[in-house]
Amino acid sequence: MAKQIKYTEGYKYQLSEDCLVWIDIRPERACLSNYISLATDGLLIIFRGYAWDGASGPAIDTKNFRRGSLIHDALYQLLREGFLPESAREQADKELRKVCLEDGMSRLRAWWVYHAVRRFGSPAADPKNKRKVLTAP
Repeated sequence: MAKQIKYTEGYKYQLSEDCLVWIDIRPERACLSNYISLATDGLLIIFRGYAWDGASGPAIDTKNFRRGSLIHDALYQLLREGFLPESAREQADKELRKVCLEDGMSRLRAWWVYHAVRRFGSPAADPKNKRKVLTAP
């Protein structure tokens, strides 16, 4: 019987069903993490139960940012876990902008979002910054 729990914090949303989307990142080998699959043909599947924090930093977390932040967070997780090379980060940022535009975000705001993640997003994709596993009690 467990006397301790292990968890991570900082999540705001959790998928209640799988999310499938075609993206422009084509890894040499398929990526399979606990909650994320990215095929060599660009099919990204984020599985039910995946948790993410929505828009980061000073960004306003609106509905037209939600799906983009989900996909972007999943791609950055694949970067942190070493499934994707650092060179894929720029394309992950472009995917965020593309999805936000598809979901009705204004071009100006999507431009700001893209440039913000290009300038400040690098630490979130760095393998040194994996979320720490905490314990309680």
